Amino acid sequence: MKALFAADALNPGVRRREVFGWAMYDFANSGYTTVVLTAVFAAYFVGAVAGGRPWSTFAWTAALSLSNALVMLSIPVMGAWADRRAAKKRLLMIVTAGCVLSTAALAGVQPGGVVLALVLVVVSNACYAWGESLVAAFLPELARPEAMGRVSGWGWSLGYLGGMLALGLSLAYVLWAQAQGQSADRFVPVTMLITAVTFGLSAGVTFALVRERPAAETASASVALGWRSSLRQLGQTLREARQYRDFLWLLGCAVAYQGGVAVAVALAAIYAEQVVGFAQQETMALIFVLNIAAMLGAFVFGYGQDRLGHKRALGITLIGWAVTCIIAALTTTKGGFWWAAVIAGLCMGSSQSAGRAMAGVLAPPARLAEFYGLWTFAIRLASILGPLSYGVITWATGGNQRLAIGFTAVLFLVGLALLQPVDMQRGRQRALQPSRPSGGD
Repeated sequence: MKALFAADALNPGVRRREVFGWAMYDFANSGYTTVVLTAVFAAYFVGAVAGGRPWSTFAWTAALSLSNALVMLSIPVMGAWADRRAAKKRLLMIVTAGCVLSTAALAGVQPGGVVLALVLVVVSNACYAWGESLVAAFLPELARPEAMGRVSGWGWSLGYLGGMLALGLSLAYVLWAQAQGQSADRFVPVTMLITAVTFGLSAGVTFALVRERPAAETASASVALGWRSSLRQLGQTLREARQYRDFLWLLGCAVAYQGGVAVAVALAAIYAEQVVGFAQQETMALIFVLNIAAMLGAFVFGYGQDRLGHKRALGITLIGWAVTCIIAALTTTKGGFWWAAVIAGLCMGSSQSAGRAMAGVLAPPARLAEFYGLWTFAIRLASILGPLSYGVITWATGGNQRLAIGFTAVLFLVGLALLQPVDMQRGRQRALQPSRPSGGD
């Protein structure tokens, strides 16, 4: 662990074991996105729970959009409150419990149980997203600014390993169950329990090792400060947002490209099975390989972006994403889709790692959870626009998912265009300066 978590990458007073604990949360929650949102439950919902009806893909994307809307509206206030109360870890424990329990409850969903499935997906995905934002806010407390790419890459790399563990256990069970002649309505619920248990146990490492570090402003804040005060602080942040123009350009970029990433996460298995003709076990194997590629992408680009520069590294991956969408839209063979999945995996890990690190560099150090709340606001908005546009296009065109995935390439190209005005050096200098009154420029 010493060789991996190099001391020169960490802030003074930060121990390697704490960084490992922080990275373990990525390990823990990746099983949820991999098994529930991507590889297993998404396709199970469309094909079995909703019976493959014309509206089923749209219903799935609408549920994800609703949960993301809840997060988008709540997380900036939650982040501001957590900064004031030094409560990031406390809130992280609460939302983690919510995601684990609602994921386990998905085991009770049977064919025809559309309403129950959608409610549980909304709850679990919202809790997942809240946790993702809260844990990201610890990154700038742990890593030096010049090493945030590396440390973020460590987390994402370990995260994809966690996703592969949950998916690997699930795949092993599915293959055994199919050999016993069991149908999907019997073995899919068990994969939800496997995912929930893996998430809960792994997150316990994070809670045991990660410390809460209140900033000087937080430590002196009144204990009586409440939710309404946090709302006022958020309003002030939004009024002052034009002072952090590079952070704002990054948010705009994230809205575009993360919309495309959300399509890949939410609809890859549905596309593979309904358009390309993959069987369920083939889809799970595909997503497993995608996670290997994503782990390598996050780790390699985590080091590479500190040398290339965060902006350039992110730009390269956005081009790769656009190419992936074009290949997926045009290919008619499983082999061609395998190539698209591998490229997508490499881009997935690197783009997620680079974006999180860039947000940490451009955010004011005393307001990390609040600004990561704004970052999550942008990502959740993207997670509404991306999958929902895919669902609308598919429904409106009578099920033409090739056209929908082709449109997704446009999202990555728009993100690339919005990335160009970002100046990392100027943005970091501004983040380190005291906030000016909202009437200033």
